[in-house]
Amino acid sequence: MSEPSATHYLDRTGRPRLAYRFTPGAGPTIVFLPGYMSDMAGGKATALFDWAAAEARACLLLDYAGCGLSDGLFAEQTLLDWRGDVLDLIDAKVDGPVILVGSSMGGWLMLLTALAIVRRDGPGRVAGLVGIAAAPDFTDWGFTPEEKAIILAEGALVEETPYGDQPYVTTRGFFRSGEANRLLDAEIPLTCPVRLLHGQEDGDVPPDISLRLAAALASDDVQVTLVKGGDHRLSRDTDIALLIDTVARLAAGN
Repeated sequence: MSEPSATHYLDRTGRPRLAYRFTPGAGPTIVFLPGYMSDMAGGKATALFDWAAAEARACLLLDYAGCGLSDGLFAEQTLLDWRGDVLDLIDAKVDGPVILVGSSMGGWLMLLTALAIVRRDGPGRVAGLVGIAAAPDFTDWGFTPEEKAIILAEGALVEETPYGDQPYVTTRGFFRSGEANRLLDAEIPLTCPVRLLHGQEDGDVPPDISLRLAAALASDDVQVTLVKGGDHRLSRDTDIALLIDTVARLAAGN
């Protein structure tokens, strides 16, 4: 048997090879979706994976194409390309229901992935969703009109970020993909349990986005937890404990 903590690779025809980590166990399988320009080596992903492995729960981590250890060029990827990455790995590694856990942009991908799975496999395949500072539609509200004009006219916007050594790069292709897949202005036809965690001091994704998302979801079982003093990362020990407890309760059907 392969070591569950090791990094493995999924080869695909016509698309970049994807890096992933998988630990088998009881379902539903927990699938962690990182944020923009992030990867599966982050603190939240690693903590959730280690907890799942210790509890003998199935968990899947991945790097999107062009990110982390996966092949491909970051600047060539779009929002729907990354949704395709998630679906390809779920199809390759997961039997049965999933709980999708999305951080920041991963929260947008979480919704798009869940919608695709429900359309294809039915609502029973998605056991729940957990958003961490979920950022659906950020191509709409996350840029000024001037920044949007730069993206469309020059092909990319390059911004400094406090979250890493490399600047954030938003390409025209990604921006257009995002704008074509906005969700918050209509009902989102997902009926599974949804838990949304959001730091009240989040300077990147306003907590109001989680409230708008809660209102847009068709599900009757949606809870928003605002974390006092929490920033965008929600990576303090107490934040990680809250995330794990939230996922554990959903996985147990609570």
